[in-house]
Amino acid sequence: MFEIETVRSFAAAHQLRGYQGNCSALHGHTWKVKVVLQANELDEIGIAVDFRKLKAVMDEVLGELDHTNIAELERFRNINPTSENIAKSIYQMVGEKINSDTVKVVKVKVYESPETSATYFE
Repeated sequence: MFEIETVRSFAAAHQLRGYQGNCSALHGHTWKVKVVLQANELDEIGIAVDFRKLKAVMDEVLGELDHTNIAELERFRNINPTSENIAKSIYQMVGEKINSDTVKVVKVKVYESPETSATYFE
């Protein structure tokens, strides 16, 4: 089994509905996102997934979040835009675009600061 990972970032705002504290106010982060894939085999030249493809998929997915108020996006209308829910959403969106018979998203870690992160996996 092979693990492949890459990190990308985006800037966006959010606010936590129902939160008792300053995070209930609109505020922004430069989010860092790490996606981890697993592959059970390599292609004919020894690659599990082309890093360019993975980065392009991540850029497409994160582009939908970049420079937005995440709480206003359709995907987050009925769920709170917490780091945990953002990680799950990115996991699902990247998985829809990259999962195959040989490669699968296994974990997404979202950092809202260098010291704080949330991870989603199944």
